[in-house]
Amino acid sequence: MTDNENNQSKFEKWKKKYNENATSYGKDMSIARKIITLVVIVLLVVIGVGGFSAYQFISKGLSPVDPNNEETIQVTIPLGSSSSDIARILEENGVIANDLLYRFYVKFNNASNFQAGDYELSPSMTLAEITDELETGSIRAEPVFRVTVPEGRNIEEIASIYAENNVIEKEAFLEKMQDNEFIKTMMEKYPSLLTEEILHEDIRYPLEGYLFAATYEFYTDEPTIEEVIDQMLQKTHTVLTAHTDDIEGKEEFSLHEIITFASLVEEEASSAEDRKMISSVFYNRMDTGMRLQTDPTVIYAYGEHIPRLTYSHYEIESPYNTYHVDGLPVGPISNFGESSLTAVFEPEETDYLFFLADSEGNVYYSRTLKEHQAYEEQYIHNRD
Repeated sequence: MTDNENNQSKFEKWKKKYNENATSYGKDMSIARKIITLVVIVLLVVIGVGGFSAYQFISKGLSPVDPNNEETIQVTIPLGSSSSDIARILEENGVIANDLLYRFYVKFNNASNFQAGDYELSPSMTLAEITDELETGSIRAEPVFRVTVPEGRNIEEIASIYAENNVIEKEAFLEKMQDNEFIKTMMEKYPSLLTEEILHEDIRYPLEGYLFAATYEFYTDEPTIEEVIDQMLQKTHTVLTAHTDDIEGKEEFSLHEIITFASLVEEEASSAEDRKMISSVFYNRMDTGMRLQTDPTVIYAYGEHIPRLTYSHYEIESPYNTYHVDGLPVGPISNFGESSLTAVFEPEETDYLFFLADSEGNVYYSRTLKEHQAYEEQYIHNRD
């Protein structure tokens, strides 16, 4: 074979190979174009469907729940409710379709100054109409009951307060406070507030300390115990939510322990200044391994009023008795005011380890047991 023939043969083979590759490449590119086109179509469909679904969701949330339903629903907005609380209450009562969208609606429309009370609202009302009702305070009537629960009150004292105001019977209230099914229902409703710690077997009343000190209004002749407790828990939840950063900053304590701590401060001090000082004493004692040894925990351990403690009283073996246990008691011994809660988060910086109060309520602080005993001799024993 001549060189020309050999070169021509190689050229023919290369040309054939090239055509085969070109054909294969063309097929691959055609398939690729089809795949890309299909992917683009699918993405457009997904975006379209998602956008339409989002539009439907928002449109439904901003529209009346049922434009043709003129039925009125009585909705109670408790005192101290936040906009989030109100949105949740409205959705639970079927007056709005979505609490999240209502919160956005309120924010974007600068709605504020919602009034507590009992409202007659309808699923046919627009968000604007509902908001106007809540802002103007167009309530149905004056509250039937207005009950003030002071700071430093335990469950049994709170039950007595409601009974004295003819709202509910004391025995029924206390029975509900030990109803595990009811307690678990409240735990499900307020999961960030009521934790498993309140179910400890040694705790007398799971909701002890969690019923906030405030004035409560009721707009029906016979409010149920569930309604009363729910309103009080809502208030506690609102107060504690405002202290979220403080709570998260106290990594050494659970929320239950913070509430327990606040109840001890509440029981031991009457002024905001003394609460911060006594909070400091408690912190110093825990830091040095000393027991808190606070008398109100002894009284709570007995479950009855004791006018004057004797040495034998301090020996009671109870998880509430801080003369018997290290650190905080098993649970709160009363409700608390916000200044006591603040004292737990912002104690004074001191090195005091002891304190006592005289007959006029003046509090004296000591760094040593000797100093403390001198104050006892001067203000306690001489008083006798």
